Amino acid sequence: MTDISEILDYLLCRTPDSWVEKARDSLDIILIDHAANEMKAAQSAMTLMSKNPGKLDVLNKMSRLAREELVHFEQVIKILKQRGITYRAIKASTYASSLARHIRKGQKPSFIDTLIVGSIIEARSCERFEKLAPHLDPELQKFYLSLLKSEARHYKDYLNLARHYAEEPIEDRIAFFLTLEQEAILSPDPLFRFHSGVPVPEAVCQ
Repeated sequence: MTDISEILDYLLCRTPDSWVEKARDSLDIILIDHAANEMKAAQSAMTLMSKNPGKLDVLNKMSRLAREELVHFEQVIKILKQRGITYRAIKASTYASSLARHIRKGQKPSFIDTLIVGSIIEARSCERFEKLAPHLDPELQKFYLSLLKSEARHYKDYLNLARHYAEEPIEDRIAFFLTLEQEAILSPDPLFRFHSGVPVPEAVCQ
């Protein structure tokens, strides 16, 4: 299995056990939201490509990332079909937007912050796949563990690009977003999703 110790050191907290318990009993929502997240990740990568046509390393990294995310999307859609679950639009978690709203204005600051946020989202996805996998049936467990390597690489690609293009140290900015992310993960959340916070008893799963 892929070693994700670097990601666990990067994030400020682990996924709460209560989220894992809720996910185990709500796999239809987890899979539907997972598929949607893979598609959004591909879209985000392509947006970075379109906004940075002169940065060949960004084009190469994000092109590969987008292709992999779309393959993952197709894999999840296949699993949904096999399990008789209909893929449909569902309300998105506020997780990503709670980070994105703090991205600075201006081309360069926005670019750096977007890369930092991308690294955090990929890191959390990897951490959740690893923590949830042991509680799943063998087929789904194998699939989620197979995603760890690519998700860990995506986290690293985003973070390395942010550090490469920053004109000054960004550790404070990384710490800022990681603190926001920790709050989102550990706060009560009335909407249950792949990236949601601590589920409350009446958490909506639809």
